Order: sequence, then structure tokens, then C-alpha cells
Amino acid sequence: MSSPNKRTAKIERTTKETSIAVSVDLDGTGTFNVSTGVGFFDHMLEQLSRHSLIDMDIRAKGDLHIDDHHTVEDTGIAIGLAIAKALGDRRGINRYASLDLAMDETLTRAALDVSGRSFLVWQVEFSSPKIGTFDTELVREFFQALSQNAGVTLHVTNLYGANNHHIAETCFKAVARTLRNAIESDPRQKDVIPSTKGTLNG
Repeated sequence: MSSPNKRTAKIERTTKETSIAVSVDLDGTGTFNVSTGVGFFDHMLEQLSRHSLIDMDIRAKGDLHIDDHHTVEDTGIAIGLAIAKALGDRRGINRYASLDLAMDETLTRAALDVSGRSFLVWQVEFSSPKIGTFDTELVREFFQALSQNAGVTLHVTNLYGANNHHIAETCFKAVARTLRNAIESDPRQKDVIPSTKGTLNG
């Protein structure tokens, strides 16, 4: 579903590895209903929804008997596709946003351009391969899938931090806040696509 007046969308994506259903409302209040079967990932997606103010309903079933990789990556794909669909031609948005986000000892920066061009710069390192049972390398895989399919340029840099949970969480929260700011309406150009090319579709 999508509407030129209400920025909502639903994506259903099924492969031999996963079955994902995602719905988003870009003008929501950060209400979430998330179930992927991966506890830490659910917690991060809840942060993404809450701090972006994007209402998200996410249902994922994947081959978790193998590992979490396909479920995390494919959920990122589906969320990205839903955001892109809900944005439509991206008319009237702020387009750009950046933010330094602090959480205890950790500071992470995110910068975003809702450009229609997909690119990820990832400068985040973890001191452990796991947070509980969750593979830390999957944080990057999620944001790679999200940026690729949402059509956004995303830069994420962890400036410092000691706790791996905090590092991961600041990545999700910082991206959420920049996404919120970038897709909000610019009152000075409500009906204008913010590009000299006249398009933000790549």
C-alpha cells in the first residue's frame, strides 16, 4: 500500500531462506511491532522505529537453524524497500541530516542523504565478534541492505566507545534520528524535489 498523501508502504518478500513482511508509516509516532526470532536484533529495530518516529510492523521468519545472517540482511532489504516506496518521489523532504549521538561512554556519528543513490560508508569496529549470541558483523550487513534498498547515502562512524552493546545501539539510534530529520517536510519547499536535477531517483 502507498499513497501520495500518506507516506505508508507495505513490502512482502519471500525467498527459500526467509519470509519477511514489513509495513511502515513515515509520519507515525515510533510505534513498533517487531518479531524476527533474533532477540538483540528485535531490540535494535525497536530503537530504529522509536527514534525515527516511523511506525514499523516487522514480521520475519528465517533459517535461524543456520545462523542469523539471512534474517538480518533480508529484513534490512525489506525495510529499505518499504521506506523507498513510502517516500515516493521524495518531494518536499529535508533530504540531508547528520547527528552525533551519545550513549554513556560511546559516541557515534551518522550522516544521511536521501538522494536516490545507494552508498554506505561504515567506520565502526567491535572488540568482540558477539553481543550475546548476535554476530556483531551483522550490524553492518543490516545497514548495507537498508541503504542499498532505501536509496540513501549513509555514513556511520563510531568515534569512540568501549561497550559493544552501546556501540551497536548508538548506530541504530543515530541512523534513526538522522533518518527522521532527513525525511521530514521542509516547510520552505513543500512541493519541490530538493535537487537541481529535478529528481531523487538515482
